[in-house]
Amino acid sequence: MSLRSVCVFCGSRPGSNPAHAEAARATGEMLARNGWRLVFGAGDVGLMGAVAAAATAAGAETLGVIPIHLMGRERASRDRRRLIVTEDMHERKKVMFMNSDAVVVLPGGAGSLDEFFEVLTWAQIGLHRKPILLLDVGGYWQPLVALLDHVIAEGFADATLKGHFRPVPDVPALEAALAEALG
Repeated sequence: MSLRSVCVFCGSRPGSNPAHAEAARATGEMLARNGWRLVFGAGDVGLMGAVAAAATAAGAETLGVIPIHLMGRERASRDRRRLIVTEDMHERKKVMFMNSDAVVVLPGGAGSLDEFFEVLTWAQIGLHRKPILLLDVGGYWQPLVALLDHVIAEGFADATLKGHFRPVPDVPALEAALAEALG
């Protein structure tokens, strides 16, 4: 059986709630414990850095993908053996996605929303069937879920849209969902 890989999209900032950083660390440890490779944005900052540091410390393989213009800003991963440098953000998302069997979205800002909506749109139009999981620490993603309910209620998407992603409340639920999806 080949190595299973999990793409993690998340904030390049730590956020103001310490529970988000703790969930990021726990996610990295959980990926390592299950023998899954972390595919991430290659930065050593914010939640992204916390996931990667924890995964690496626990023995997980990692693959970092960073666009050249963010090399200084996000302090590209110190593990240069497993680093891909892309021309732009779009290529970064594509490379991360193509090297993953599942997508997990932790709390984050505009970039994380962009990443989520791109893979969600790809699923909606039938380009993939990879699981997309929102780690909904402390209800962080509930406003997003409510917005998508509103989009559906207003007739801009079919109710099946919500079948393309799954919010999970914590890392144990995330682990169970990934184990089920990845076999």
